[in-house]
Amino acid sequence: MKPGPLIILSGPSGSGKSTLIARLLKDSGLPLHLSVSATTRQRRPGEIGGVHYHFWTRDRFLEQVREGAFLEWAEVHGQFYGTLRSEVEVHRAQGRGVILDIDVQGAEQIRRLCPDALSIFLCTSTLEVLERRLRGRGTEDEAAIARRLRTARLELERRGEYRHLVVNDDLEVAVACLRNLIAREFEDPSAAAGS
Repeated sequence: MKPGPLIILSGPSGSGKSTLIARLLKDSGLPLHLSVSATTRQRRPGEIGGVHYHFWTRDRFLEQVREGAFLEWAEVHGQFYGTLRSEVEVHRAQGRGVILDIDVQGAEQIRRLCPDALSIFLCTSTLEVLERRLRGRGTEDEAAIARRLRTARLELERRGEYRHLVVNDDLEVAVACLRNLIAREFEDPSAAAGS
């Protein structure tokens, strides 16, 4: 069986990654799995361990780093985040596409390990749209919003490292665009060459 594609989805906080991924998993009709990352950050209201993240202590996270449990990991906003091999390899071996919702540092590491990965950078048309979304969440104070906006500017400078750029100002358009990009990864290139 052909391994499922590895799909990297990055973008600043507020670009809509979680919403788009939820729609893809529910409505795309494609065999997809969202890799659940491990993190040392605090759980937000409504988040469920093992569904949104694996919420770990710093000690446990660093122990797993030493044991080689991660495909990639990074420190972001003072917290550790990482992609567990166990969240990726078994699903790809079964032909499912695995979506990695990761930042630009993690994406760089994954592209080195898996140069054939489909990499997509998600953004909004302007920083003002991004800021409005971050404020609309109501989950962070002014200092956290300012930090996320500074990080967003740095992340946007790296969007050229990705194979595709998707602007998420219209949810339906962005979902359709992502679905089409991912669906192509499941196509048999030899069948396309023969037609």
